[in-house]
This record gives sequence, C-alpha cells and structure tokens, in this order.
Amino acid sequence: MQMKEAISEFLNGYFSTHQRSKKTKIAYEQDLGQFGEYAGMDLELCSLGGTTIEAWAAHLRTLDYAPASMRRKIVVLKVFCGYWLRRGVLNESPFWRVKLSFGRIQQLPRALSESEMQGLLEQAGKSQGRELARKGAVLARGNGRYDSGREYRAIRNLALIDLLFATGMRVGEVSSLNVDDFNSAELFFKVRGKGGRDRLAHIVDNQTIHIQAQHLQARRAVVSDCTALFLNPLGQRLSTQGIANIIAQCRREASIDRHVTPHMLRHTVATLLLRNGMDIRVVQEFLGHASIATTQRYTHVVKEHLIGELRKHHPSLLLRLRSGK
Repeated sequence: MQMKEAISEFLNGYFSTHQRSKKTKIAYEQDLGQFGEYAGMDLELCSLGGTTIEAWAAHLRTLDYAPASMRRKIVVLKVFCGYWLRRGVLNESPFWRVKLSFGRIQQLPRALSESEMQGLLEQAGKSQGRELARKGAVLARGNGRYDSGREYRAIRNLALIDLLFATGMRVGEVSSLNVDDFNSAELFFKVRGKGGRDRLAHIVDNQTIHIQAQHLQARRAVVSDCTALFLNPLGQRLSTQGIANIIAQCRREASIDRHVTPHMLRHTVATLLLRNGMDIRVVQEFLGHASIATTQRYTHVVKEHLIGELRKHHPSLLLRLRSGK
C-alpha cells in the first residue's frame, strides 16, 4: 500500500469511528499530506522507517515551525502509524526507535486586562453610535419584532462577546450552539465540547442572563430555517471567522491597541477566576479541559500577577523606601 492510498483510507476509516470535529480532520489531512509530499506519495507504507520520520522533523525545524506545531504534526503521524499497526498492515511502529526533542514548550495564555475587557463589553453595548446605559440595556422594541439587519446584529454582537466572557466557551463551541441549546429556565447552555466532551455552561450574572434572554427573543423573531443560535446577515450560522471579525471590529472601536482573538476572552475569564480564588478543579470543569495540566497553564499567569503586585505593595519594600535603604 502506497502512502497516498494509506492516507486516504486512514482519513475515511479513523474519522468514521472516532468522534472528532471537522476542523480536526482538516488538520490531520493537511499534516499527513505535508508528510506525504516530503516522503513521497508513492512510498510503500511498509518501508516507512524511523530515519524518514527523523529527517522530516529536521526538515520542519529548518522551516522555522514552532515546537508546539512540530509536536502536533508528529503526534498526527503517530496516530496514523498506530492505525495501520492495529490493522496488521505494519508489523511494528516506525516510531519505536525514534527519539525526537522539540525543546521546551511554554506558551502562556494571552489574556486581556480588566480594563480592556470592560472596554470591549462597553463597545459591544453600543448600537449605531448610541452608547447603552449598561451592558444589559440591549435594544428592544415594544412589539418584540426584529429584522435580520441592524437591530438583530446589535443585540447579537453584545450577546456573543458577553457569552464568550461569561462562560469561557471556545469560539467553535459558540458557533455550534443551536437555539434549543439555551435552557432559559435553568440558565445554562448545552455545549458540544472539544473531543466529544459535552458539558453545561451556566450563567450567573444577572446582566448576562438579561442579555442572553433578549438575544434569544430577537433570534426567535428572525425568519430563518437555520437552527443556529447566532446568525450572520444571510440568516445562516455565524462562523468562527465571523465571530472573530465581530471581536476585531469591537476591539478597533474600543481603541484597544493589540490584536484580540475570541480565545483570549476564554483565557481572560480563566485567569480572573483563579486570581479570585476559585479552585483549579472547578476551573477545569468550567473550561471543559480533559487534563488538569492544561488548566495549570493559567496558574503561571496568576503567579506573574501576584509577584508583580507584591513588588509594588509589599510592606518590606515600602519600609526600606522610607528608611532610605
């Protein structure tokens, strides 16, 4: 079996029996395609050895891939080889003699400051240049009717940004929400999480509750065959890129100088929860992390904040300043 055929059959077989997102499948297809182009699509799968894998890793390093990206590509190749090993096409894994080092990977989450987050929310609470009195005072008409234009988009944008911050959902999870996923009586969203790990996202802030209720009312008034909770101007499901564009626009209008992504809102709420004393296991459940190690990345950010505050306010430093020592 040649590499081209092996990759095609793997993608069809593996993703028919494993619950993975469309985005994950595309990433696997791209990574395996990149390896196939390097090793040769006509390479016999049985002749794939550790030398080729190590050479590919060295090639990726010359292309200046980040250590995290290199590790992901190698993991995809490991899954691919494991698949054919279980099916008896490979007698042994070509990885068993391979030793690779990608260096230390420490990519701390990038979070917004409290003032930046507040500015983003306030900007989202504006409608056509008219600032709303508070983030919960969204647009509403007495007859309860909304169109798919400016009125709906004003409420939708506020609901989107407020929901990302209130629940820490991933942008893909928000995009995948349907109207029926919001339980307005129990005040939670049913979230289809990463890797098939579903969870409930509860909302507790009164203003957030009001915003989401108002948006749901506006959404139900929009005539559309789409089941999505958040709609684009064409009445179809709002994509992850569409959500990113909305945040980028609000960021510019709020005069926030740095690039802001939807995932940074998730980082921001996680960091603030830990800084405010929430147990890390509860934060793990809140974010839908499979491993506590993923959640522990945020403790480094909290630690940096703690040290910075100590250096500014610790009494021993203040006493030395007064004594002139």
